Amino acid sequence: MFRTLKEQIETVFRQDPAARSVLEILLCYPGFHAILLHRLAHKLWCWGVPLLPRLISQFSRALTGIEIHPGARIGRRFFIDHGMGVVIGETTEIGDDVLLYQGVTLGGTGKEKGKRHPTIGNRVVIGAGAKVLGNIRIGNNVKIGAGSVVIHSVPDYSTVVGIPGRVVRIAGVSVNDELEHGKLPDPEGQAIEDLSRRLEQLEAQVQALLQQMSAAQVQPQANKAELD
Repeated sequence: MFRTLKEQIETVFRQDPAARSVLEILLCYPGFHAILLHRLAHKLWCWGVPLLPRLISQFSRALTGIEIHPGARIGRRFFIDHGMGVVIGETTEIGDDVLLYQGVTLGGTGKEKGKRHPTIGNRVVIGAGAKVLGNIRIGNNVKIGAGSVVIHSVPDYSTVVGIPGRVVRIAGVSVNDELEHGKLPDPEGQAIEDLSRRLEQLEAQVQALLQQMSAAQVQPQANKAELD
């Protein structure tokens, strides 16, 4: 228990530069509280204890604003930054060294039975407000941009952005631990920019054709005037 507590405190210091003291983490970090309460609830869930794990989960939700089903399996050095509005479903599986920001949902897509929530690999970063839905796998060393909606599996060493989520490969290169929101690719924005540039080119071509047609109409009139 003390080893888990120590490791979780070290994780907060590593992931959040705003953390200044152990006492501050113990008293003021809802993500820290939610994870510790989930560890307890999950252990009781695995032992088959009725009702109590769900009660602990509900107490954690009321205390922290973070909802983690006691059946979810979460690896080591997991960290939720800020945390308000995070939802993690029953059959979710999360690897080691995963970072979640506020408003993230790891949920299902319907009323199906069995494995219905995502499996998250190691060293994954999921940005604020992102939704990862269904029985899909998110590979190792993946970044999911803020506000993305991911409904398909994602390969290792990838970045996902947009609605629905689009994968941008970073083949053979390990991604950083932090999610640099300002450096994420924007495929929708790029597509709009390409269309705008193409429209400008077409407008220039139309203008050139109109000028040629106007010149062609003026020339016969000039020739007629000379003959007169």
